[in-house]
Amino acid sequence: MKTVFIATLTTLAAAAAFAQSTPIRIGVVTPLSGTYAGIGQQVRWGLDLAAREINAAGGVAGRQLELIYEDEEANPAVAVQKAEKLFQVSKVDFLTGTVNSGSTLAVGQVAERNGKLMATTVSFADSITGDKCSPNVFRVNARAGMQSAALADWMATTRPNANVFYLGPDYEMGRSTVAAFKSAAEGKGAKSAGEVFAPLDNKDYSPYFGQIRSSRPTVIYTSVAGNDTVRLFNQMAEFGVSRNVQVVGASGTVTSQNLAAIGRNADGFVTGVGYSPLIDSPENKRFVTAFEAANKALPDLYGTDSYGVLYLYKAAVEKARSTETDRVREAMRGMSWSTPQGVKTIRAGDHQAMQDMYAVRVNSGKFEIVGRVSAAAAIGPDACTRF
Repeated sequence: MKTVFIATLTTLAAAAAFAQSTPIRIGVVTPLSGTYAGIGQQVRWGLDLAAREINAAGGVAGRQLELIYEDEEANPAVAVQKAEKLFQVSKVDFLTGTVNSGSTLAVGQVAERNGKLMATTVSFADSITGDKCSPNVFRVNARAGMQSAALADWMATTRPNANVFYLGPDYEMGRSTVAAFKSAAEGKGAKSAGEVFAPLDNKDYSPYFGQIRSSRPTVIYTSVAGNDTVRLFNQMAEFGVSRNVQVVGASGTVTSQNLAAIGRNADGFVTGVGYSPLIDSPENKRFVTAFEAANKALPDLYGTDSYGVLYLYKAAVEKARSTETDRVREAMRGMSWSTPQGVKTIRAGDHQAMQDMYAVRVNSGKFEIVGRVSAAAAIGPDACTRF
């Protein structure tokens, strides 16, 4: 009887702590300046919209969400400092927002040290939920291999046996996305014409054009992002490198944030992506309307997945009836929840979200869906062995 009484008191104390009136604090480490500032802006727009909706509907089990932003500058060293500040000083319950894959991997270690959970809504590197996975890190967006599955499927149909040249940014994400697409494309008959990796925030891509031309590719694949894409695409058009060549790339290469600056030089570009504003469902139409009304811009994959992560966290906390790390982690593992893309599921083994993937082509400044691969076909094997 004494044991039962103590257990009951412990349960009641936990319930009372959960039902407190203080806000649930969400730390957001994201680039608000620099090359990836446009991506960070979409992250902020998506999170802010979701937080407003959740708070207006009564919050998370009666508690409001409070977002606390820090600028990571797409720099892993800065991201680590800002994450430590959010955990130690701001006492956040959960962290999200990281863009640079190196930042996500580094901040994941910070989350482990602090006994807290984090989720990325942007980073592509397969290693995040692969060989460098962490029990405290989740990913709600598609990893590089999932994007590649949709794009390689489209390319095999429209450009069979393509000769592909690869150009990526020289850090974790760039090398991971190139490797993932090369593997998927070669598995469907493509051949490699060569590869180069340019520094992040590169201003001049022309030194690489001689190597690209001499390889005579039929397809150029790139995973540059943000302002780097603007410079690359405009310089390829200026030097005639993209003439009579199909340009494809990672889902973050051309987005609603940089499309206007690229203009007609983006026409014909095809990517594998986990989201398009043209997904024909009532949930997505409602989301697009609300997002555009709030921000005077369309959502891209970053804004959409950032919107979705707060609804995942809400569902997990309410299922766990706690914000305590171990309980929320267990609730998240295997959880399915509704997003503008449809229902997603967090794979319990590696904390990777499963979702349908699309091949999307830019046509006159708009993204049109030209192919689709199911979540089960896109996800690939669970390569996480750490937990």
